[in-house]
Amino acid sequence: MGEAKRGDTAARNTPRILVVGPSWVGDMVMAQSLFITLKRRHPGARIGVLAPGWSLPILERMPEVDEAIALDVKHGEFGWKTRRDVARSLKGRFDRAIVLPRSLKSALVPFLAGIPHRTGFTGEQRYVLLNDRRKLDKTVLDQTVKRFVALGLDADEEVGGELITPHPRLRVDAARQDALRAELSLGERPAIGMMPGAEYGPAKQWPLEYFRELAATLIARGHAVWVLGGPKDAAAGDVIAEGLAHAHNLCGKTRLADAVDLLAACEQVVTNDSGLMHVAAAVGTRIQALYGSSSPAYTPPLTDNADIHYLALSCSPCFERTCPLGHRNCLKQLSPASIQQAIQG
Repeated sequence: MGEAKRGDTAARNTPRILVVGPSWVGDMVMAQSLFITLKRRHPGARIGVLAPGWSLPILERMPEVDEAIALDVKHGEFGWKTRRDVARSLKGRFDRAIVLPRSLKSALVPFLAGIPHRTGFTGEQRYVLLNDRRKLDKTVLDQTVKRFVALGLDADEEVGGELITPHPRLRVDAARQDALRAELSLGERPAIGMMPGAEYGPAKQWPLEYFRELAATLIARGHAVWVLGGPKDAAAGDVIAEGLAHAHNLCGKTRLADAVDLLAACEQVVTNDSGLMHVAAAVGTRIQALYGSSSPAYTPPLTDNADIHYLALSCSPCFERTCPLGHRNCLKQLSPASIQQAIQG
């Protein structure tokens, strides 16, 4: 009996935890705050993360993640067979699951895998799928990162304004960093990164002509400009970089893991509220963060090394994909000169 009790205690102290991760780059970076919290509270814990395949290169840069498990279901697809097959492969391997997204389908795999303790916020009729359901008080958990970390606490712990949310910190591959400079012919000038994309929509995007004007000024002052983003951002990168010496449009030319190393090599970055903004924060690069339709109070860069540019107009934040008033003044009134001044300061 005594041996059994000691075994139960050891299992509680060294739990096997599966985290069902989010589907956006920025949210996946912020989820590292939860992983850090779990490792601090349970030093021997083994953490697995179930996540879209594209996010595995980010998870590989998080020392707290012991295993990354790909769930390759297309956006908007239910993917019953895929979820069932993954669940079968996980049977008996985890003691606890923490489900970060609030959708019904995100809670299916832990349920089908028979994971005994399944935690998540209430939502989308998940009463059967979750057996540790938490009520989300948005006035207390007013940031995405706080919501993630709160799910790692015990159910009876009081969550208040003093909730500790450690900053994400991604590993940087210095050797790969040097190799990328050579492969992409980036030269030796000190680099300023620019991220003109924002997956959510144009209401979060600073005007491309402003990025280009700022790029020209920075290059004249001795910098190089690296424009980073995915294949969808390639045309925007051309608008910014075309015809400018020492401006490099890298959109769609690098892998996500490469973006981690390139952002770490930048002196500063100028960025919309986007996934790559959170990557830059997690490698310690100074950030000039541009907010329009979204709010820095809700999804701030998790770093002490950032300047936040937000006008807080009467119509902001609207959280819309496109400007409902048709003018985007919340971003158009942020001048390139003011961002240049912040960079030089």
